[in-house]
Amino acid sequence: MKYKAICSDIDGTLLNSERDLSVRLKKFIAELPETFPIILASSRMPDAMRHLLVDLGRHSEPLIAYNGGFVIDQNGQVLDSVEIPLELVQKIIDLTQQTAIHISLYQGEKWFEEKEDYWSKREIANTKVNPTWQNHQDTMHSWSGSGSGAHKVMAMGDSNEISWLFGELHLAYSDQLHLYRSKDTYIEIAPKKISKATGLQLLLNHLYDFGMDDVIAFGDNYNDIDLIQSVGWGVAVANARPEVKSVAKEITLHHKEDGVVDTLERIKALHSH
Repeated sequence: MKYKAICSDIDGTLLNSERDLSVRLKKFIAELPETFPIILASSRMPDAMRHLLVDLGRHSEPLIAYNGGFVIDQNGQVLDSVEIPLELVQKIIDLTQQTAIHISLYQGEKWFEEKEDYWSKREIANTKVNPTWQNHQDTMHSWSGSGSGAHKVMAMGDSNEISWLFGELHLAYSDQLHLYRSKDTYIEIAPKKISKATGLQLLLNHLYDFGMDDVIAFGDNYNDIDLIQSVGWGVAVANARPEVKSVAKEITLHHKEDGVVDTLERIKALHSH
């Protein structure tokens, strides 16, 4: 392999149509040296990423969670933690009071849900993680005691209501919040000053003796743009947003057609002769 690390987004990029890791991908990773870093970078919480590493036969790898807001090394030590301030989280919750929008709160290793409904059940199924069931105001109260905020706020609901909320938040807080519509029924809300690229740079500085140019990265969505632009070889899957494709050095196959491993196999073959 010409590159010294692989950094990949998960949903819509690394996972196949079954929302799982393909046999072909697992075989490729198993043949790499154990010292070769496989770094997952996602808007997911850490526990929703760890079971995938275990499936890859990689029990201890660093993680870039919450789009770069929570970066942990291979031992689970927190290298960086950037949260949305409590008063801003409260404003998001207040805005949705008159709507049917579902709000999920995330902080570090924990995910807080108020009620079991279509949205929370769906997230449990997709991420294979169980939330802490608690009233949001109780969560906010406990956070105010510890002076902390949220690593991520997720808003889910009817696409018209979600469009309205996106507009309101963008108008009032676009200088402080990173608003990212992963689907027309979702808004993932993170602090403005972080990204997957800043998370990767931090990991490389702390743990490895090589830089961004030695990394190959894969992604499909708006939150992958910085990452794909800043590494040595940035690859967009065929199902990626046009904006992602426009900054990528290569466009590989669809995530349902094993695009990530297709590119990895080709690059490995290219440099092994």
